[in-house]
Amino acid sequence: MRKEDKAIVIEQLGEKIKEYAHFYIVDVTGLNSEQTSALRRKCFEKEIKMIVVKNNLLVKALDAQEVDFSPLYGSLKGMTAVMFCNTANVPAKLIKEITDKNNTIPAVKAAYAEEGFYVGADQLDALCAIKSKNEVIADIVALLQSPIKNVVSALEGNAGNLIHNLLTSLEERQA
Repeated sequence: MRKEDKAIVIEQLGEKIKEYAHFYIVDVTGLNSEQTSALRRKCFEKEIKMIVVKNNLLVKALDAQEVDFSPLYGSLKGMTAVMFCNTANVPAKLIKEITDKNNTIPAVKAAYAEEGFYVGADQLDALCAIKSKNEVIADIVALLQSPIKNVVSALEGNAGNLIHNLLTSLEERQA
């Protein structure tokens, strides 16, 4: 690859790193062309951008960023693909789904998600457990609504008893 081509690839990788909030470094060694095509299709369906890269070009693209990505450098060995996404746990869930069917392929080498570094395939469950922004908002709304629901249901339940008791008292007075 010519030096000019390498510079273009590094620049494009840098733009992807800035464009997407999260990325996963994945080992795709051992995937045949059919499996790779299936993986790319699933990535496309889940709004994940997958790019196979040379490790040294990825290091140069990461070095050019404002964030210190050095904790990820140790995992850049062998054949590498980068999965870019805007929802932190989507690639992890996809990889888990695929590895449950294929045993070990593809494997997570490392990830940068929610401004944290996850290094090693053993981090897959932790990455799956990360909640997306929408999931966190839904949890907060549910927590805020639960006391109000309890008060309303208590008032509704007591209102029926209160009306019954009031009518019973009125009947007793008239009798």
